[in-house]
Amino acid sequence: MYNSCLLLVFALLLAGPVVAGNVVVSGYVRDGSSGESLHSASLRFSGQQSFSVTSNAYGYYSISLPVGDYRLEVSYVGFQSRDIFINAAKDTVLSISLQPIGRLEEVVIPSNRTRSQLHSPLMGLSRVEVKDLKKVPVLFGESDLLKTVQLLPGVMSGGEGSSQFFVRGGMGDQNLILLDGATVFNASHLFGFFSTFNSDAIKDVELYKGGMPAQYGGRLSSVLDIKMIEGNNKQFEVEGGLGLIASRIKLEGPLVREKSSFMISGRRTYADLFLKLSNNPDINQSKLYFYDLNLKANYHLNDRNSVFLSGYFGEDRLGYSDLFRFGWGNATATLRWNHILHNRLFSNTTFVYSDYDYQVNVLNENVDFVIASSIRNINLKQDFVHYTGPGSSLNFGADLRFHAIQPAQIDADESTAINSMPIEKRQGSEMAAYLAHEWNPTPSVSLNYGLRLTNFLLFGPGNFYDYGSLEGRILTDDLFPPAKYYNSGELVKHYLTVEPRISGNFRIDPNSSLKSAYHRTSQMIHQLSNTTSSLPTDAWVLSSNNIRPQIADQFSIGYYRNFSNNRYEASVEAYYKDMKNQIDYRDAADLQANTHLESELIYGKGRAYGLEWYLKKNIGKWNGWVSYTISKSERRFDQINGGAWFNARQDRTHDLSTVLIYELGKRWSLSGTFVFATGNAVSLPSGKYEVQGEIFYYYTERNGYRMPDYHRLDLSATYERPVGKYFSSSWSFGVYNAYNRKNAYIIDFRQNELQPQQTDIYRIALFGAIPSVTWNFKF
Repeated sequence: MYNSCLLLVFALLLAGPVVAGNVVVSGYVRDGSSGESLHSASLRFSGQQSFSVTSNAYGYYSISLPVGDYRLEVSYVGFQSRDIFINAAKDTVLSISLQPIGRLEEVVIPSNRTRSQLHSPLMGLSRVEVKDLKKVPVLFGESDLLKTVQLLPGVMSGGEGSSQFFVRGGMGDQNLILLDGATVFNASHLFGFFSTFNSDAIKDVELYKGGMPAQYGGRLSSVLDIKMIEGNNKQFEVEGGLGLIASRIKLEGPLVREKSSFMISGRRTYADLFLKLSNNPDINQSKLYFYDLNLKANYHLNDRNSVFLSGYFGEDRLGYSDLFRFGWGNATATLRWNHILHNRLFSNTTFVYSDYDYQVNVLNENVDFVIASSIRNINLKQDFVHYTGPGSSLNFGADLRFHAIQPAQIDADESTAINSMPIEKRQGSEMAAYLAHEWNPTPSVSLNYGLRLTNFLLFGPGNFYDYGSLEGRILTDDLFPPAKYYNSGELVKHYLTVEPRISGNFRIDPNSSLKSAYHRTSQMIHQLSNTTSSLPTDAWVLSSNNIRPQIADQFSIGYYRNFSNNRYEASVEAYYKDMKNQIDYRDAADLQANTHLESELIYGKGRAYGLEWYLKKNIGKWNGWVSYTISKSERRFDQINGGAWFNARQDRTHDLSTVLIYELGKRWSLSGTFVFATGNAVSLPSGKYEVQGEIFYYYTERNGYRMPDYHRLDLSATYERPVGKYFSSSWSFGVYNAYNRKNAYIIDFRQNELQPQQTDIYRIALFGAIPSVTWNFKF
């Protein structure tokens, strides 16, 4: 099956048409009020024949047309559509500006962009509208991208208050999270209660769950591609908000009017400021806060060249007096150059730096030590888009990525009772090349197919062990094999993976289509965690002589339909995912500061399958969406459950999300979210036994039980004050968990005080009903 798919991809790549004798119309689509480029704007050329194209991620479009007269309709959600009549007699550069429409107009005027899902060959793609992001009620009243993503079909939450999410049965580390092309390894603040993404700085969000284009790679399950706004190049603006636990502010404006702009956005919590009011020195010297800083600037050198520089810096600081300090944070930087080599050939060159680290400091009378770890990623990527003809484009490029991981190690003071434990760094590189073709061979058929080749290389220096002989054995110090030392730059191991991708769309009629897709993905960097919620201290490891790359093959099929002049869009998608070289850990494994960490790992396979329903209302006084997923996610390891299949930790049979937004009038809007999910799979003891007066629990089946079902209702209301000439503001009121459901965060056991032979099970709930209020302003 795999070889047949590979041959099919190669054959199709050679079959794409190159049309001569046509003229090319190209240019940018931008926001007329700010100069921001508009991604995936719809352009439809109607003449003797009809042709359609969408703008790329940077607002650029190019289309080859037969000579003739055309009516061009340009549309984008939240903007007034434009009709332009053009005579395509020669190659033409036509850049187009669209004007935003008012708040009330926005809910009654349809847009052709809602039809893009019907025409695109890509499936498993979800877009998050920023206007919806700011209206969905969330914890503490802070707009949160990752909490909103969890409301989409096929995406499951990591638990109460968690930013962790799982896509189509995959693990949390199998999601590639990109911010302006930079990898974000830990996307959460305060252990997941907030995400690292400040909604004020976000321009565009796309989540790929299936049918992943060949330009993306490195993770098994999904890509969450987030782009920051570029900044207003026409006028200065200040926007922000004051909430109960956090405040934020954004500044943007022109550096050189209509040629260059900047954006600065910051956010900070201030719980620690209230701690300073305490008379207790241990409390007023404690720390409890996080901050985010987003920066971006751009300069349009001329009609063919633009450069962009962006960065993100975020950090969490927790600490009690001078006895304990815990901090973690991300830093990213992206330098991008867009160059139009030819009106049919668009180039994007990107250089990225990404850094994630954490540090734990413990200091008291008996111990003084630091635990620290870091991940650094340097990436150089070159992408090209060649618009070869009407309804045809080639995407190709190369990606070079360097990883350096410092595993958690202990650095202890000589006088303390704890010994220092240095752990060797690991470094490797990923080299990838891809070629993909998007093609409309007939008016009713569109295809996107391609191939990605990835070569991973692990380098010295360091000592490397072969733990292959230890599977299934009880580990002791004398069992570990001797190390083999590799010099700096010496190759330890390499893996070459071939990843074919293909997806197709057959339009049944103007309002419905049928899609199917197959794609293979691989993953070379892995997160080790024994909880369903990602922790800042979770270990990351590279593929090695012991850890093989994870591989996934996903097959999917879907039906899509729009109703009532595109006011409603609906879809149903089915998928099956086969996963190889999955990683788990031995019972009682030590995953931190362990020289022989890879010896604690075991390897197996996984499978996931499900059905996803989605219904969205785009237009009208009330809008929103309903998503429902029924699914199964399982794993199999020889060392667990006697080699039988068992539920993955994130397996949930049912997952339902409902989001409703209602516009009462010019001033008030209401919104609500209801979620229901089957409880997480969990390992609970099947019995207990006593040894020398101490109770021990006996476990038989991995993840054979369930947490209680989870459900919650969130409500919010927004009041828009009358808009002044230079100033506008609004108030947002919300209630998280409105009916005070005590959802289980932890299930635990204890002996009954009156009857010691009896064991009681009890739940610990994290949140009850939590009100919030935020004042937002803009001038």
